Amino acid sequence: MFRSFLSWRYLLHRRTNLIGIVGVLLGVGALILILSIMTGFLEQTRASVRGTLADFFVRPAPLLAAPDPEGLGVPPEPDEVLRIVRSIDGVRAATPQYTWYGMLAPGGADTANATEILSRPLDSQQNAIELVGIDVASEFETTGFDDALRLTPTRGFRVADPDAPFARPPGYRPDGLEKPRIVLGDALYGRLRVQRGDELTFLTVVFDPESKTLVGSNKTFIVAGSFRTKDNEVDARRAYVEREVLADFLRNDARYTDVLVMLADYDQDAPRVRDELRAKLLDAKLIDGQPAEIISWEDMRAVLLGAIRNERVLMAIMLSLILVVACFSIFAILSMMVTEKRRDIGVLTALGATPRGVMQLFLMIAFWDALVGAVIGAILGTWMAIKIDPLEQWLSKTFGVQIFDRTIYYFDEIPSVVEPLWVAVIVLGAFACALVFAAIPAWRAARMDPLEALRYE
Repeated sequence: MFRSFLSWRYLLHRRTNLIGIVGVLLGVGALILILSIMTGFLEQTRASVRGTLADFFVRPAPLLAAPDPEGLGVPPEPDEVLRIVRSIDGVRAATPQYTWYGMLAPGGADTANATEILSRPLDSQQNAIELVGIDVASEFETTGFDDALRLTPTRGFRVADPDAPFARPPGYRPDGLEKPRIVLGDALYGRLRVQRGDELTFLTVVFDPESKTLVGSNKTFIVAGSFRTKDNEVDARRAYVEREVLADFLRNDARYTDVLVMLADYDQDAPRVRDELRAKLLDAKLIDGQPAEIISWEDMRAVLLGAIRNERVLMAIMLSLILVVACFSIFAILSMMVTEKRRDIGVLTALGATPRGVMQLFLMIAFWDALVGAVIGAILGTWMAIKIDPLEQWLSKTFGVQIFDRTIYYFDEIPSVVEPLWVAVIVLGAFACALVFAAIPAWRAARMDPLEALRYE
């Protein structure tokens, strides 16, 4: 009983204890706030960079119409690969894609404008794109491309009908043969300065089966609209057409380059599905076992996601130093208190207090410091993490300084995710740190000679 009474009395009547309490409060609050923001950045970035990426990409290689000498024979059509993929438990949808690279220029293939733009190095670099051929119905089920079509682009353009993105644009009347349609990324749409119904020329290099050489080839498309994924790189470099149209234009034996796979529960089933996919495709001799033949969307964005995780860990380590400094102040305060309270320690010992009881007395002072500081810090840090976006807007407006520039991120508000487990770990860490630093002065107090303590003035 005397330990609780005296520890509270020493805590309340010595204002220097406030230094330790405030230090713990700041350390706990800052850790919770920053880690919540970094976790929010990671989650929002994961969602944003994922964009229209499927869970898995299956890339049979090489794509051959006939078996090669090693017996690997990937058929030109994706039906066999799709059958195997869809037979695996946990796969929700799958779709083939055909990806090719080239350059886009406004105007038809026979216009001087297209030829002039494509001949200039700077324009050629800016107009280099990734052209993706898709099957609309299965694409919607697998990648969420329909959501990208429904997002309002920054320039106000979209396809006329998100359910039929390659439909004829309103008001467009073909002059002669019906031309295939193309849907552009929002940033690409704006950079080319085109409107729905305008003509675009796609220029690339294809293999000529007659001469057995690579030759230049071009095709004219009609702009059907635009899409927006919030991934600036994708919106600036990607365009979609129908897969059959692209395959016919390229005149290759293969009618696809990838099979995209969407799982019912990616977090739970991803490792198992990847292993089953590899095993079944190897048995069917559709792949040769290279790691790049089956990759997840996280593999494709591993560098960016890994960088954010590393930043979160580094921020946690650096902010933990605040707790270390706060606990060091607790150590200094208790050391001074042990020196000043030598007579009190001697009296307590004379009245029957054991060395263990004296040690517990000073450890309880550190315990109360950590308890008050950690609880208030946890509440304050959690509240600030939840309200960080309106707080940032208020501070920016009050002081006239742009704290968070929303134009350079994938999202329009400061993301924050408060994880109860992290909060509990931080609070327990504050307690452990405070008690460890308080152990030395408490041990000194317990080791003190009662006679020497009573003679102390």
